[in-house]
Amino acid sequence: MTVCTGNICRSPMAEVVLRDRLDAAGLGDRVVVHSTGISDEEHGNPIDRRAQAVLREHGYPVPEREARQVRPTDLTASDLVLAMTSVHAHALRRLAGADRRVAERVRMYRSFDPAAPQVDPGAPEHVLDIDDPWYGGREDFEVCLEQIEAAADGVVARVRAELDTRG
Repeated sequence: MTVCTGNICRSPMAEVVLRDRLDAAGLGDRVVVHSTGISDEEHGNPIDRRAQAVLREHGYPVPEREARQVRPTDLTASDLVLAMTSVHAHALRRLAGADRRVAERVRMYRSFDPAAPQVDPGAPEHVLDIDDPWYGGREDFEVCLEQIEAAADGVVARVRAELDTRG
């Protein structure tokens, strides 16, 4: 599960890219990818039109979907929870409460990008934030997609390894 603020820009873009990469890796039928937001402010809204345009121009199919807020049951049902920013990661860990197993599933999305800054355990995670393109222009959506794509293969490798250990 990918998670951003309102579930209309970053997390659905990551959902689309990951679905594409998992399908290409032959894992699409074994993995469910979805996205949510930590806020309900965009509940029911489609993917932002600018995000849709950038995805389409890069050859990705854009699904019809509605934004929704993350629920505690989403966390327990997800093996990997990918936060777009440290604020999202903190909110998700708080939502997990005392369940450490669930809280440990929360990872920064960009931590899977080999070119991203390496963060030591306990160090501030914000250096891995993917900025919200909603406040910017087209170029901000392009940068967002580049950051998402740069980490996608690392996520796929992690998922493949996890599936291999399960048999």
